[in-house]
Amino acid sequence: DNPVMKVFAVVVLLGLALSASALRTEEEYAGIFKAYVRQFAKRYEVTEFVDRYNAFKANLDKIEAFMAKEERDVELALNEFADLTQEEFKKAYLGFKPKSVATKGAPKVDSNPSNNNNIDWRNQGAVTPVKNQGQCGSCWSFSTTGSIEGAYAIKNGKLVSFSEQQLVDCSGSYGNMGCNGGLMDNAFQYVEKYGLETESDYPYTAEDGSCQYDASKVVSGSKVSSYKDAADTASGSQSVMDLLQNGPVSVAIEADQSSFQFYSGGVLTGNCGTQLDHGVLIVGAGSDNGQDYWIVKNSWGA
Repeated sequence: DNPVMKVFAVVVLLGLALSASALRTEEEYAGIFKAYVRQFAKRYEVTEFVDRYNAFKANLDKIEAFMAKEERDVELALNEFADLTQEEFKKAYLGFKPKSVATKGAPKVDSNPSNNNNIDWRNQGAVTPVKNQGQCGSCWSFSTTGSIEGAYAIKNGKLVSFSEQQLVDCSGSYGNMGCNGGLMDNAFQYVEKYGLETESDYPYTAEDGSCQYDASKVVSGSKVSSYKDAADTASGSQSVMDLLQNGPVSVAIEADQSSFQFYSGGVLTGNCGTQLDHGVLIVGAGSDNGQDYWIVKNSWGA
């Protein structure tokens, strides 16, 4: 699977018109499911087996119906999420919790004609390998560490993998809720005061835990001195592209659709959604046959 997605908008929602009718015989479904369980090393309790099987069949139908279309923007494929319903997937993996305070405008895509619109911070050594949040709604922590890792690498010439688990365990007083969700801004505020330990010193467990913060292990220079939100207000604006000139950018998207759950490749071109539920990291931008896109680093494994 391709862990890096190209999307045309910061927030993407692709509505799929998919057939609800069965596309295979029960024997065929059973054979494919058996191979799937083996490939992804799945283990189920007896009480949940039927639910996993039924979810898998429905998802297989969705994927095959979509892939049968002559015109499609992305490739969908079976993956480790194929035995989850859309609701189960959303509950387990989408943990961005936006503030209820209304904003004064949507983030702008671009505002400065002098910006470099073809940029990829992966090529500049400012992006760590794709990580895996597991079944924990901690996407916000991975988005946070990703932008801090980028800023640290650009300033110091050294790429360091920072600890998401520290944010999961220790930033609750700033409004985050560990595996039950959080907000990148809240995490930045925490890091302003405490800084971050490395991934190896404070490893990820994909579970809520008690705070094990050790000030002696905090990486020098990891404290956030300031951060800016991309916004369009009467007092001025800074676009996502403006911010991307300086390093990777933490953003929120709507990712509760099949196009994200089963994404395998291609450029997402659907309409923007407004129900933000997933924190990711923009690591670059470019153009494909005249169409602009963002390069997005996710946290669902490689």
